[in-house]
Amino acid sequence: MHNLLIITVSTRPTRKGHVFAPWLQSVAEADPDWNVSIADLGAIDLPMFDEPQHPRLGNYQHKHTKAWSQMVDAADAFVIVTPEYNYGAPPSIINALDFLAREWAYKPVGFVSYGGISGGMRAVQMLKQFNTTLKMMPIPEAVTIPMFGELIDAEGKLQPTPIMETAAGTMLGELKKWTGALKTLRAA
Repeated sequence: MHNLLIITVSTRPTRKGHVFAPWLQSVAEADPDWNVSIADLGAIDLPMFDEPQHPRLGNYQHKHTKAWSQMVDAADAFVIVTPEYNYGAPPSIINALDFLAREWAYKPVGFVSYGGISGGMRAVQMLKQFNTTLKMMPIPEAVTIPMFGELIDAEGKLQPTPIMETAAGTMLGELKKWTGALKTLRAA
């Protein structure tokens, strides 16, 4: 069994990432090889990076960093659910990535992005640079959701499309392959 951590990024009061994460969780849990949990950066509420020492040392001083470290360290793979802000990634995920170092290493990451016509793809491209620097493996398969507001009904529930369902299944299948392969690197 692999531990998958779905990270919802947006922290805005009107955010929508929280409607995509449970949907993806249900898709992933259809595969018995995944043990899925969700980390909501809005609820976790990390301050701007405030550790006195570099993350590569792992000598964390603050409770919030220690808790974040445990959550990320327990994961074998990640899916980042992100909107696009001003043609890039939201500061919340960059900050969350910057808090840690070894906890991210040799783990694959997939993406569910949402936005206007671009579907958040520019945020994903920006995040891939951060991910590879942290020795994460961003996979090419992703779920891209343009014009996402049209998929959320009056009660705030997501109405996923068949294309989204297919993309999620494909992404999770590839993520599982990479998860198994990269576990061997972490064991070395």
